[in-house]
Amino acid sequence: MTEQPGYREQLYQSYASLMDPAGGAAPGKGDAAAARVFSYHFREWLPVDRAAPILDVACGAGAFLNALQHLGYTHASGVDRSPEQVSIAKNAGSHAVEGNLFNLLGERHAEFALITGLDIIEHLSKDEALAFLDLCLRALRPGGRLILRTPNGASPWGGMVRYGDFTHEICFTPDLLVKLLTHVGFTSCTARECEPIPTGYSAKSSVRYVGWLGIRTVLKLWNVIETGSPAGGIYTRVFAATGLKPQ
Repeated sequence: MTEQPGYREQLYQSYASLMDPAGGAAPGKGDAAAARVFSYHFREWLPVDRAAPILDVACGAGAFLNALQHLGYTHASGVDRSPEQVSIAKNAGSHAVEGNLFNLLGERHAEFALITGLDIIEHLSKDEALAFLDLCLRALRPGGRLILRTPNGASPWGGMVRYGDFTHEICFTPDLLVKLLTHVGFTSCTARECEPIPTGYSAKSSVRYVGWLGIRTVLKLWNVIETGSPAGGIYTRVFAATGLKPQ
């Protein structure tokens, strides 16, 4: 019997068509709006220096790379194993290459001021996830930052995101991911919500933000009633986490 290709090889070939048939990061498509979202969710985490070297691993169709360009960053590049998504990113004007993120990170040492992994770590096995974090730490400059975004296992809606993609392998709570970042050697590790933007995006987003504050209060109360503890507090269906490489 002929050996069949693994699910990754099968699905990543046409991942953009499968997961984002609307077209992903088409040139000029919502770059300014995306930049406002990323600027808020990653506030105080993006480099001050607009010429800082940035690597976006699993860059997909280039949405974050496009947003970085819109924000004035001049040395941002990405890597993704999906040829279809890399083609879309390149057509949108981003510097993206097709490749294996483990190979690329393994070839770099103390090179980047920022590495971002948006919606990637959940696609890895447990062994791969720890190896990925180790390689990111190695590839960062001293004082460099890693930013991750991933489905939230602590959210009532986290399962919809976790199980909405056949290539997802694992899921994290904010507390767990912060602990893993600390375990591999990152410092100043923290996590935050990826909630609606309160101001400066749209009136609709501002209204959604106010509504989210009320929903969050109910979820915290639910947690306290069930467990007797106010622990947690990040309930959005995806969250962001970050850590710094020690100086």
